[in-house]
Amino acid sequence: MPAHQSRSRTRDRNNVLNRPEFMSLNQPLRTNTGAARRPGHLKHQQSQHQPPEQEQDERRESMKLPEEDCMQLNPSFKGIAMNSLLAIDICMSKRLGVCAHATSSWGSVRSMFSLLAFTGHGIPWFCGTLVCLTRSNTLAGQEVLVNLLLALTLDVMTVAGLQKLVKRKGPWEMSPSFLDYLAMDMYSFPAAHASRAAMVAKFLLSHLVLAVPLRILLVLWAFLVGVSRILLGRHHLSDVGCGFALGFLHYSLVEMVWLSSSTCQALISIGTLSWSPFY
Repeated sequence: MPAHQSRSRTRDRNNVLNRPEFMSLNQPLRTNTGAARRPGHLKHQQSQHQPPEQEQDERRESMKLPEEDCMQLNPSFKGIAMNSLLAIDICMSKRLGVCAHATSSWGSVRSMFSLLAFTGHGIPWFCGTLVCLTRSNTLAGQEVLVNLLLALTLDVMTVAGLQKLVKRKGPWEMSPSFLDYLAMDMYSFPAAHASRAAMVAKFLLSHLVLAVPLRILLVLWAFLVGVSRILLGRHHLSDVGCGFALGFLHYSLVEMVWLSSSTCQALISIGTLSWSPFY
């Protein structure tokens, strides 16, 4: 055997790339350039048929980030503060809802707080004001009662509109009762009972001559009505606070548009169907 053949064989054996596991590295690459070019060619043809405005819209959509990612990239200090306060409000409201159910820690006194909260409901106040109005014989008393009826109507309509707009649920999942549906008190924010209690308390303190103990009891009643709604798990702390503020606002509005005695007598005549404008 010639010497150069034996040398070439020893070189092939010593070459690592000649091993079976590395044989694929020595083979030429097989690329299907036609198949690789077809998708780009098709995209180029499709882009030629598309108008330039549509191409720009597609590029903008591809460059846009999802809305959720955009909101979470750089939250502002105001947003962080609001979310923190909201979380604290929900946590504290759930902890204070000790009468939310009969099995709660204060479940034994749940009926007492329910009765206290019922004194701030809209239906008893509307019915009581109408009964007192029918039995009142003085012009001054009828004037006060008609304006109180106006204040109650303003309170119910404003609170119902805000609740329908915000649609915030209470800290505990509870379905509204039949009386709540009648009074349009189906959501949590703002607290209708707190708003009504604050407005009525301020109204009675301004237009009735009451002794000091009765004035203190009236203020305490308004405060306890709002607290009872929190203990019953119906409202958050912020709902009751905004309800108190809204009640004072309603009182201020009624004082600005206070109906005179003659106007009240005309409304009473229309309501009792005894109005005679031609005589």
